[in-house]
Amino acid sequence: MQTVQPSFTSAQWRMLLLASFGGALEFYDFVVFGVFAAAIGAAFFPAGDPLASSIGGYAGFAIGYLARPLGGLIMAHMGDRGGRKRVFVGSVLAMSLSTLALGLLPSYAQIGPAAPILLLVLRLIQGFCIGGELPGAITYVAETAPERAGTACGVVFGCVNLGVLLATLVSLIVNRTLTPEGVAVWGWRIGFIAGGLLGLLGYPLRRRLAETPAFQAMRHTVLKVPLGEVLRAFPGQVIAGVGISAATAGFNGLLFAFLPGYLGRVLHYDAPAVAGAQTAGVAVYTLALPLVAWLGDRMPRRLLLGAGAAIFVVGSWPWFTAASAHSVPLLLLLPLSGLAGALFSGVFAVMLADLYPAKLRYSGIALPYNISFTVFSGTLPLLTAAVLAATGLVEAPALVMAGCAALTLLAAIFVGRFIPARHG
Repeated sequence: MQTVQPSFTSAQWRMLLLASFGGALEFYDFVVFGVFAAAIGAAFFPAGDPLASSIGGYAGFAIGYLARPLGGLIMAHMGDRGGRKRVFVGSVLAMSLSTLALGLLPSYAQIGPAAPILLLVLRLIQGFCIGGELPGAITYVAETAPERAGTACGVVFGCVNLGVLLATLVSLIVNRTLTPEGVAVWGWRIGFIAGGLLGLLGYPLRRRLAETPAFQAMRHTVLKVPLGEVLRAFPGQVIAGVGISAATAGFNGLLFAFLPGYLGRVLHYDAPAVAGAQTAGVAVYTLALPLVAWLGDRMPRRLLLGAGAAIFVVGSWPWFTAASAHSVPLLLLLPLSGLAGALFSGVFAVMLADLYPAKLRYSGIALPYNISFTVFSGTLPLLTAAVLAATGLVEAPALVMAGCAALTLLAAIFVGRFIPARHG
């Protein structure tokens, strides 16, 4: 059972909200690509087969994730050696500029093969930035409010999901106000241009952050190569961290990127209904995250992690069966999945932080976090779309989600050997 202080101090709240706001803006920039992946695929990867065009769009989504491990490791190295704040400031600017450029990028019809090449380059930049952004946010808030690190991490990811919610709201507005042809031709660009401009606001806000007390205390004894020490001394923690993150990674890949296109093109729901249900699901998910994190400061976090994972192991196939049969309204299915997903997503971040000491915490979080999100989130939409094309099995996403959840369930069972009992 964790011991918690009554409340955050005013200074902790200020730093927590500033870090969260920047994360929300950056995650909006990254996720809005997945929201409009189908339209982007048609604009930059034209093909006679709509499914092939969609796979091109999902490939653009996936390549951003492939850049995450490299970006995460480089930015984490900088954060463990030079300070957490320095990494935050630069990532907002680079992410926002690349998002704005995506919104203004000419299509394949306008400049030919250069269009998809430039698109993928910009996605690589986005992936590089986001790979260090969220591990940095976890490290920052866990060290800023160590007595209530779980709740602090829950607030961050709740705010990050506000960025996702904003992306789904933009999708809802665009799909309800424009024709399908208008969305495909230019409507999808609204999300990128708006996100890029909003993201630029995060730059001066991040500059106001102070360095964490934990880093200030160890800044004269930093390790030369923190990642090397992680791999040498903490290999079990790295493996456990990948498992802890797997369900959240898979769930985010499905909810944020894959489901909109899947529900529309494969299961034949209309676009406004899909956008409305996704918005409701993300809203429930966002509101539930801080509550679960709060509970995780008061009971063993591995129990919440394991409960959420078990629900998805057992429930993924019935969920997709109901969706494919149109037997349960999407406005019920997606909020229920958001509520269940919050059980593991509300505690996984602070459990990653608890695996490592401060001197290599940023690198220790970034390595398993980015491995997990690259493997189980970034490539999931592309992999599932390919399986659908090859087999025609409309319930195929259930197998992928249940597999991710099974890894997290195993991690919940065995992680106690790596995390102190007062934090587990």
